[in-house]
Amino acid sequence: MVDQNSSSSWLKCLNNMSSMVMRNDHGGVTVEVGGEEGYAVRNARKKELVEVPWKGAPTMAHLFEQSCEQFNHNPFLGTRKLLQKEFVQSSDGRRFEKVHLGDYEWKTYGEVFACVCNFGSGIIKLGHSVDSRVAIFSDTRAEWLIALQGCFRQNVTVVTIYATLGEDALVHSLNETEVSTLICESKLLKKLNAIRSRLVSIQNVIYLEDDNSDEDAFSGSLSNWTIASFSEVEKLGKENPVEPNLPSKNAIAVIMYTSGSTVPTIVVQKHEYTLLLGVMITHGNMVATTAAVMTVIPNLGSKDVYMAYLPLAHVFEMAAESVMLTAGCAIGYSSILTLTDSSSKIKKGTRGDANVLKPTLLAAVPAIIDRIRDGVVKKVEDRGGLVKNLFHFAYQRRLTAVKGSWLGAWGLEKLVWETIVFKKIRAALGGKLRYMLCGGAPLSKDSQNFINICMGRVTIGQAYGLTETFAGATFSEWYDHKVGRVGPPLPCSYIKLVSWEEGGYLTSDKPMPRGEIVVGGFSVDEHGMRWFYTGDIGQCHPDGCLEIIDRKKDIVKLQHGEYVSLGKVEAALSSCDYVDNIMVYADPFYNYCVALVVACNHSLEKWAQQAGIEYKDFPDMCNKQETVTEVLRSISKVSQLVHASLLAST
Repeated sequence: MVDQNSSSSWLKCLNNMSSMVMRNDHGGVTVEVGGEEGYAVRNARKKELVEVPWKGAPTMAHLFEQSCEQFNHNPFLGTRKLLQKEFVQSSDGRRFEKVHLGDYEWKTYGEVFACVCNFGSGIIKLGHSVDSRVAIFSDTRAEWLIALQGCFRQNVTVVTIYATLGEDALVHSLNETEVSTLICESKLLKKLNAIRSRLVSIQNVIYLEDDNSDEDAFSGSLSNWTIASFSEVEKLGKENPVEPNLPSKNAIAVIMYTSGSTVPTIVVQKHEYTLLLGVMITHGNMVATTAAVMTVIPNLGSKDVYMAYLPLAHVFEMAAESVMLTAGCAIGYSSILTLTDSSSKIKKGTRGDANVLKPTLLAAVPAIIDRIRDGVVKKVEDRGGLVKNLFHFAYQRRLTAVKGSWLGAWGLEKLVWETIVFKKIRAALGGKLRYMLCGGAPLSKDSQNFINICMGRVTIGQAYGLTETFAGATFSEWYDHKVGRVGPPLPCSYIKLVSWEEGGYLTSDKPMPRGEIVVGGFSVDEHGMRWFYTGDIGQCHPDGCLEIIDRKKDIVKLQHGEYVSLGKVEAALSSCDYVDNIMVYADPFYNYCVALVVACNHSLEKWAQQAGIEYKDFPDMCNKQETVTEVLRSISKVSQLVHASLLAST
């Protein structure tokens, strides 16, 4: 009989020996640094912090120009042409837009560089002063990146604003940064028109053309501003070229307004508003992160195709595209509504963007990965029978292997399951994906295991960073399949853990030091030794990799003095099948927490069908006492299981 414990120990020993021989220059190592006392780590590959990818490229404007020279004839920015759109009506009367899209149409690096030069010249000729700021208020698209680089080429600071931002936050962002030129999609002109009397500094509005544009309806009401289309500004610059005014590395490149950076609420006419806080990022910050990430992704280059669909107003996507353009990759634009064949906006019979583009690289946030996982599970459950049983059997066999047991599916058996079970899942994202990076928020261990198993040869890693560090802090090693970790420090940063005694997280903790995560390096400050206190709590593994375990703001004290981590409670309860989304709230004047739960439509409908519960629609089902009882029972069961697991681990 085989001793599983001794075999597992032998396998771990073999893996450790392999790591010692092959990967002694990977991970993180301790380092002596200044500042507050703590446990500090640097990347093992580089003894000195990385500042630039190569000499003579201190800013993003310099990097972009050199990339366009090097990859002049290579495809750069791709967009699918809209062939047809229609509206369909659901049974409840709601209308949904469906689109039929053509193939990707590409501009080369050389062609994009010409567009950038023309646009940069155009905004100057339009009357924009280099001392004032440009704001981009748009969904992610090729023109977004062209406008950004055009502004960089004339040393103009860009303010990034989410296209979904509300009116009050939009007014605050534009007025606080004294934006004089606003670039927006034509579909957003209606929102702009509604707030025009509250905007004090806007002089120029440049709209991005759209097939269903309605900008003509607002041309009269916006007449107090200079209005021009994106193509008109390009044409103006082409006919009136302006010499480039390249920035220095210390120049402010972007001011990012993101949902993660807020200032206290204010009261306007008896209404409370939480306003966003703009984060200033220099060219040096951007270049440092870009240079560091390029050292981490193996074989990154012009053969890679990156799918861009996350908001460019978010630091994660802007950092990703900065890396791609520096490495000469092709970038194909998409949206979450057209990503796959089954995406909500894709007309039946039309291929989704991933199936057409066939990307090799993809960035994602946990919500997207969770949506992919839930979609796969739903399809499997709906098929039932042999398909369902085969999938779950294959998944459990591979999960056993992923967790480190030699009794799981390895070798030939792994190949069999990947071929007959998981191949179709990989095909949904084009079939050529080799690396998926997750950032923006912690990825659950279950979701990371799911991607590692169902995507076969695709590596999924996690990155950790903040807007203030231009996403540059840590990045998973390519070979590291351990779940829950975010990798060692990027070569542009030091990571330090500082004890937080009140919360019980100390750098002297065993077996791993714990504390507040502090980031220092070129992605934070041009001198490399300015430290940014993140408010996140982490622990450092023996190989120098970081794991995020808590958040200072998430920890609240209840009436009787108990500390509760709201994030951990939310993460635990979200594993309940009936929970689609959850928010936990705690008040220091009470001795318990309250959870606000958004119920999962699919799971509850399936339960109601099995239980014989009759209902008119989903709201009607949610209001039934049987449904409330079932959801509470399930959440209570999950709570008990989590509690028992925590007791067993102490």
